[in-house]
Amino acid sequence: MDNLDPEVVLGMVAQAPDGIVITDREGLVRYWNQGAERIFGYSAAEVVGGSLDVIIPEKHRQRHWDGYRTAMEKGTSRYGADDLLAVPALAADGRKLSIEFSVVLLPAADGDADGAHVGAVIRDVTARRAQEKEIRRRLLEAAPEHAAT
Repeated sequence: MDNLDPEVVLGMVAQAPDGIVITDREGLVRYWNQGAERIFGYSAAEVVGGSLDVIIPEKHRQRHWDGYRTAMEKGTSRYGADDLLAVPALAADGRKLSIEFSVVLLPAADGDADGAHVGAVIRDVTARRAQEKEIRRRLLEAAPEHAAT
């Protein structure tokens, strides 16, 4: 990586098809890439500096923020490198989304916990979840037929 220009890395992050979102210690959005714009329908200008509440369904907000604050206080997350979180989310037009994401705590360069950030790489899996649900429905419908033969 020593030979890779940081501008190339930043360009890749900006254009990645997956959403890449970085929030600060208070939970305010500090970075929102093109993938996040595509998934959620909000431009970076609309969300940077604001709360993640715009994409978190109301009934899940308290649990989200409780976990977020705990992670920031401890400086660790209960979700490890192998964990992929699956949660509901909201798009700008009100659609309900199913997303999967990984999360990384990003300490400040000087190690100061107050300067910490949280990074997330997000994928919209709404279509895949709908297909899985349809397959389960069809299997359940077909099951009584197979039991009778």
